[in-house]
Amino acid sequence: MNAALLLWGVVVSSVGFGYFIYGKKQRALVPLLCGIALMVVPYLIASSWQLVAAGVAIAAVPYFVRL
Repeated sequence: MNAALLLWGVVVSSVGFGYFIYGKKQRALVPLLCGIALMVVPYLIASSWQLVAAGVAIAAVPYFVRL
């Protein structure tokens, strides 16, 4: 584990927490689930560039999926 992975993990998790709070307050399922996914992903991925790619992909989902 290196410093870049820790930093990107904090950034991705922070964005996920923002999505989670937004989804909870608005009662919107897609941002809520994406927020949970973004908070869990840093525990599962061990590469910085893969973490960033997964974070960007998951963070883009609420813009394209409206339920």
